Amino acid sequence: MQKVTLNVPKMSCGHCKMAVENAGGSLGGVKSISADPQTKAVDISYDESAVSLDEIRKALAEAGYPAE
Repeated sequence: MQKVTLNVPKMSCGHCKMAVENAGGSLGGVKSISADPQTKAVDISYDESAVSLDEIRKALAEAGYPAE
């Protein structure tokens, strides 16, 4: 299990939080995802044998919220 915190500068409100959590959480292998629009941080726990960090970043970017 891997844990990572990503910065998502475009996240600014509750809708953004839900969009980010839905985009990342829909991937198989993502065990938990918690976004905070105030700090622009997204905490993610995932199974690296099922999903890669690049795949998570891609899903967030496709939802309109690229991660740094």
